[in-house]
Amino acid sequence: MPKKIPMRQCLGCREMKPKKELLRVVRAPDGGVSLDFRGKAPGRGAYVCRSEECLKRAIRSRAIERAFEVKIPEEIYAQLTAQMEAGDG
Repeated sequence: MPKKIPMRQCLGCREMKPKKELLRVVRAPDGGVSLDFRGKAPGRGAYVCRSEECLKRAIRSRAIERAFEVKIPEEIYAQLTAQMEAGDG
């Protein structure tokens, strides 16, 4: 029997994709928000495609704020964009 592939919805383009193809945005227990390239950081996760365009669309529509139910300062969005551009992992 084939193994079930976990699917998640991208906050930017709203498409359902396999979890491994997406990048996890995590709100840590201390309240910090960052990109989780390994997908194992503790905290609440939301997913976005591995493209800057989807991240920018999620930021513009405030989808990340709605997913985490918290107001996110502009500095955090700048850090997320810089992390995406650098491709830290």
